[in-house]
Parts: sequence; structure tokens; C-alpha cells
Amino acid sequence: MILRRVFRSWMFIAAVVLPIWPLIGWGIFGGGGWEFLVLIISMPVLFIAMLTVAGLIWARPTVRREKAVSWYDVGALTLWQASVIGFGLFGPASNAFAVLGVLAGIATFWLVLWEFFTDAKKRARETLAEFEQMAARPTLRPNRPRGDAEEIIVIQETRDRPGQ
Repeated sequence: MILRRVFRSWMFIAAVVLPIWPLIGWGIFGGGGWEFLVLIISMPVLFIAMLTVAGLIWARPTVRREKAVSWYDVGALTLWQASVIGFGLFGPASNAFAVLGVLAGIATFWLVLWEFFTDAKKRARETLAEFEQMAARPTLRPNRPRGDAEEIIVIQETRDRPGQ
């Protein structure tokens, strides 16, 4: 449970820190000029993607209630974030990490979206069941003393006809 809670807080920090890491890695480990241009274009996209995934995870009622992400989220986020870190090392396998990162990001997005709608469907069913239980209960009217009847006012109109 502690690891799941840590990931709940870490996912927003990672959305900021991890897109910066490949830029730092490019400066440390070196890279070509065109790679830097690709990084300048792709890292804001990575930031938006990670922020979107984190927002979808945060929006789930079970995550807010338990204050922890699911184990599926932990696994998917770990794979995605590890591939971004591996890509930032700019070693011989950086292209493989880039492809893995893109695939992991897409898979994580769809997994989180599936969990979001599954959780929403479950919540809607619970709410509907609770509403049906409330509707099935007989409504109770407050007890009134018998001598205290409701007051009814009747107004009769009389029309005066000319010539009568």
C-alpha cells in the first residue's frame, strides 16, 4: 500500500521531471544536433501525455478514496518511466528505449482510460442500486392528530346577469 501511495504522489512530479531528464542526458552523454531538435519538440508532448495520464488516474474515485493507485498503474507507470530514463542515457540502446517508451505510453494511456471507465461504471451501478433501494422504501408521512384536518378553501363565483 505504501508503494501505491508513493506512486500517487510521484506521478505528477514525474510528469515534470522525466521530460527534463533526456535534455539533461543529451548534455551529459552527448548527441547529435538533430537529436536535440527532436527532444525540444517531443519532450513537451511527453509532459502533456504524462500529465494527462496522471490526471486520469487522479480522477478515479477509488484512487481518491484509497489515496493509492492500483497495481496495474504501478506496473504501467514503472515501465513507462523506466523507458524514459533509459532513453535519457543516450547509449547504444536509446532508440530501443524510445520505441519502448512510446509503446509503453500508449499502453498506459489506454489502460488508465479503461480503468477510469470501469470505475465510473461500477460507481454508477452502486448509485443506481442505492437510488432503487430508496425508491422502494415507503414514504412516511408525519402523523397528524385526527382533529387537525387540512384546511380547504373553496371560492364560489356568482355572476350577476343584467336584467335579473
